[in-house]
Amino acid sequence: MPDYRYEVEVLHLLVSPAHAYFGRAREGAADVPTTDAKQVELVAGKGIVGDRFFGKAAHMDAAVTVFAIEALEAMATELGAEPFDPLLTRRNVVLRGAELAPLLGHQFALESGRDVVRLKAGRPAHPCAWMDEMLAPGAHKAMRGRGGVRCQVLTDGILHRGPAVLISPVPLEPGRAGEATVLRASRLP
Repeated sequence: MPDYRYEVEVLHLLVSPAHAYFGRAREGAADVPTTDAKQVELVAGKGIVGDRFFGKAAHMDAAVTVFAIEALEAMATELGAEPFDPLLTRRNVVLRGAELAPLLGHQFALESGRDVVRLKAGRPAHPCAWMDEMLAPGAHKAMRGRGGVRCQVLTDGILHRGPAVLISPVPLEPGRAGEATVLRASRLP
């Protein structure tokens, strides 16, 4: 089976040592240091070094969340809002030019700089109700079906902000990156 290669851009690499969104929104988000790194180190089976999910047993198969900026842009347009700060979504890797839903259940790679990091998109990254508080009223609902994918890290490597290549085992339609999708069992291998 051939690999499909897509030029993408890594816009943001979020690393945060603790959870900012927990409990009830009326208590406000926790004041947690968050870094939009120029590069991050990924460790197979563990995640992003320094991140809140790194090495946590409950998150080994979903330690890194990959998200398409086009989804956030479409949400802002639909809600009649100013552009949203992508870091408020708390997604680790924010890409431009990548349709992500077809990757569910598949291994894929991001070629960034001289490194190639292999990931497995295990499940959708469902939004939490905090999105209504942090982005805009209605954002939680608008983000459903386009919150990105939660991934297991399969190989060690470094991801860099900037131009990259997404290597997929399945064809993707980058023009659909911002569309909400409905997960159908038939899409999974």
